[in-house]
Amino acid sequence: MTQPSSPSPTATYRLQLQPDFPFAAAERAVPHLAALGISHLHLSPVLEAVPGSPHGYDVVDHTAVRAELGGETGLRALAVTARAHGLGLIVDLVPNHMAVPEPMSLNGPLWQVLRDGPASPYARWFDIDWGAAHGGRLLLPVLGGRIGEERRHFRVEGEVLRYHGHAFPLRPGTEQLPPDRLLEAQWYRLAWWRLARSELNYRRFFTISELIGVRVEDPEVFEATHGTVLRLMHEGVIDGLRIDHPDGLADPGGYLARLHERTGGRWTVVEKILTGDERLPDSWACAGTTGYDALRHIDGLFVCPQGAGRLFSHYRDFVTPLADEGGDWEETVRRAAYEVVTHDLATEIERLVRTAARISARAPGPGDHATWALRHALRELLVRLPVYRPYAADPARADQDAAMLDAAAAQARTAFRVPEEARAVDLLRDLALGRLTDHPEHDGTDCADFTARFAQTASALHAKSVEDTAFYRYPVLLSACEVGGDPGEPALAPEVFHAYCARLQRDRPASGTVLSTHDTKRSADVRARIAVLSECPDRWRDVLGAMGDDAVCGRTASALDGIGPADPMVSWLAWQTAFGLGAAGDGAAAERVAPAVLKAAREAGLRTSWTERSAGYEDAVEEFVRNGPCGPTAAPLAALDGELAPFVRANVLGATLLQLTMPGVPDLYQGTEVGYAALVDPDNRKPARFRPELLTALDGGSPPGDLSGEKLRLTAAALRLRRDHPEWFGAAASYEPVYGEGPAAEHCVAFCRGGRVLTVVTRLSLRLVETGGWWDTLLRLPSEGPWRELLTGRELPGGAVVGLSDLLAESPVALFVRA
Repeated sequence: MTQPSSPSPTATYRLQLQPDFPFAAAERAVPHLAALGISHLHLSPVLEAVPGSPHGYDVVDHTAVRAELGGETGLRALAVTARAHGLGLIVDLVPNHMAVPEPMSLNGPLWQVLRDGPASPYARWFDIDWGAAHGGRLLLPVLGGRIGEERRHFRVEGEVLRYHGHAFPLRPGTEQLPPDRLLEAQWYRLAWWRLARSELNYRRFFTISELIGVRVEDPEVFEATHGTVLRLMHEGVIDGLRIDHPDGLADPGGYLARLHERTGGRWTVVEKILTGDERLPDSWACAGTTGYDALRHIDGLFVCPQGAGRLFSHYRDFVTPLADEGGDWEETVRRAAYEVVTHDLATEIERLVRTAARISARAPGPGDHATWALRHALRELLVRLPVYRPYAADPARADQDAAMLDAAAAQARTAFRVPEEARAVDLLRDLALGRLTDHPEHDGTDCADFTARFAQTASALHAKSVEDTAFYRYPVLLSACEVGGDPGEPALAPEVFHAYCARLQRDRPASGTVLSTHDTKRSADVRARIAVLSECPDRWRDVLGAMGDDAVCGRTASALDGIGPADPMVSWLAWQTAFGLGAAGDGAAAERVAPAVLKAAREAGLRTSWTERSAGYEDAVEEFVRNGPCGPTAAPLAALDGELAPFVRANVLGATLLQLTMPGVPDLYQGTEVGYAALVDPDNRKPARFRPELLTALDGGSPPGDLSGEKLRLTAAALRLRRDHPEWFGAAASYEPVYGEGPAAEHCVAFCRGGRVLTVVTRLSLRLVETGGWWDTLLRLPSEGPWRELLTGRELPGGAVVGLSDLLAESPVALFVRA
């Protein structure tokens, strides 16, 4: 494991840069954020991107800082102001892909490849299969219709071919050719956008054809695409990095090793999503993940396992789903995976099949398989992988990956009727594990190519089938349908949380932790509200029952006449969404709830989708949201909202304190230091808004006033503690669980950091109240003391045995420091 050679941040604060929130706006926020107690600003991508991009992940030029944000001058000014206030800069880096922009000329390297073809010095930049069935050309699926219907929109202007807002370079010497011959003479083939699914011959980001894969495994490409950021790091402008989507790379471990060497070991975290008991590879030269694994372990504490099971029963009665359409988590995931691997990722599968077929033809021992058998084996193997991808290039993972792929292969063989034909699975397993190598006399890289592409495709499949499909088909408890989460087992016991924290402190003490990000489907406060429903499933059932037929989209009147039956699944999701946002009966909130619900319906792909939209169905859903969850029908839900407010408060403050004091480096998303309710993007990517006046008032002794004030006071206290005493939380610190004693001990999560900080949090507070409270449950403070509670000033002697009913009388959380 590689620890950063530079000092790790004590806490970072993510700012989502965009034209409406450029470097200058971030600079104005620096005094407030420094006062809050963070050590570093965490900036979304800063390199030149598609004009107007609200996120910056669609990079077009690695040599320049984005002009719309203020350019390099603006970034340097921000760094100077940050330094003056004691802050550093962490920057989000996108090594996996670049934009396929409109016009294409925005991406200079890609423009030259389109003009000069495989002979271009930039051809090595992009992951293009020139040998695919397009006559040695690159497929560009940008046309609104079939090419015969779109020809009339083409026009030649000098050395450029134009199509609406698109512009493409003409191959030198072809400018005067007749239209048909001109199109055929180019290094690219313009095609209907629908052909991307099955005919694309370049690697893309998941299923987004507007983002083309970059081959950063090539040293020259690495240097060219990282030069500007590395220069800014060496010049002291940038202090650390967040690496976007490392699982898209051919060799993530090799990439991180090279990056570590070139940055001098600066603090770097990677956006790696861990599944189940999966661990970050020990050999990866980084501080750790961005923190979705921490999010999962924190959120799980606030889900009642028994209540979640009962909520599922009510969901099943309300929705009556088929097993593979939301009735069973594993079945739902499996069906989604089959759909994605056969439809959405058809072009990626065919590239792997072509490669495997060439290998099979040359290797009669393990090979000699029919193309259909290779295709079938590949699909069956991929859908059975329990994690995002294997790492064949990492020797330390060899045994683990072999066991995983052996298990998947054993299951995949059962999908064949003829056992001899199932041997195609064995060939693909061995290729995926890197066990077969290319023979020098064949002058090719097919085996290495297959190994890398298999892993990249597996990652895309898992993300699209689980996060972007199954999560939306299984909306039992929406707070569990989060990046890195497990809706099938949403609850985690305190012992699991403590074990995770101990491991994090031992193995990756500078890893990131998060609760809300630009990619979370619901912000932490929204999830905290929804999680309370696992403690009162019968009340949730009764609320929906009180609304009768009005609770279900399409069950009344003729809203869905002609376009299918009523949709209780989208209704259940809409009601939970409105509750999570605190928008029950709020007509104005429909402008936020309706787009989120429609996005969920499209991602689920059961009644409408992004490419096959059902306008009538979507209109009905939008009308339902306005009249139901955000309309007058929602009165019973609004009443429940008020009843559950104290328990929502306990969840919000509890999750906040856990993240800020557990092992790792906490990353706060913009605005989350106060109450922050946001849904999936674009709702969660609006320009940041701050409340410096509230922090000033709290510092002056004013009482919090509301939950936002309480959250801000707690956040500032914990962040300042980390900033002033990093040794209590860093790599040399310790993590010791502290256990309550008594009948309600399971409702207390407590731990001590570095022998100097004691965190105490209430979990499942509604169930606690319903069972009579803390009773005589006690907490024994660590022996060395005295201990002072930061928010109240209360002081207790070391080793004191305190009743939790007394200790947590004023607040569901407590933060003690050894005086």
